[in-house]
Amino acid sequence: MSLHDDAESVLKSYEDQPELRDLYLEHLAAHPDGVYKPCQAGHITGSALVIDPARGRVLLTLHKKLGLWLQMGGHCEPGDTTLAGAALREAVEESGIADGLTLLPGGPVRLDRHPIPAPCNWHLDVQYAALAPTGAVEAISEESLDLRWFPYGEVAAVADTSVVRLMEASLARF
Repeated sequence: MSLHDDAESVLKSYEDQPELRDLYLEHLAAHPDGVYKPCQAGHITGSALVIDPARGRVLLTLHKKLGLWLQMGGHCEPGDTTLAGAALREAVEESGIADGLTLLPGGPVRLDRHPIPAPCNWHLDVQYAALAPTGAVEAISEESLDLRWFPYGEVAAVADTSVVRLMEASLARF
């Protein structure tokens, strides 16, 4: 199964946000390369909010280009075989938590479509939640200006609505 096929399968089984889900599926049907960055009509991305439920906090990265506190995530790569795998790979790379990071069961938590600068127009983000193991130690990556744990109650003060909604939806799964 290709990454494109996996993305279609994941999205077909995702029951929330039906209008956005259908838009993602239409995008994939129209663009065989729709999971990769070169697709100028937009592309699927995978992200994961790293959560430490034992301490009631989430790990956010201060994005180097955008200057915003965001969840870990980014573009699918040719070696990715599943959308969940791409999201987990991004979470590991950007959080520096090499061992024990696992995705919350049940598939994607949310979808978020946001504009990006040309030549591409859209990121069609499939958002997961990743559980940090007890005692996880983060390490900043080259893609970040900063990396920091925030208590749940402080996320709305530092992050945009998309991150807050992802956190709320993730916590609702517990």
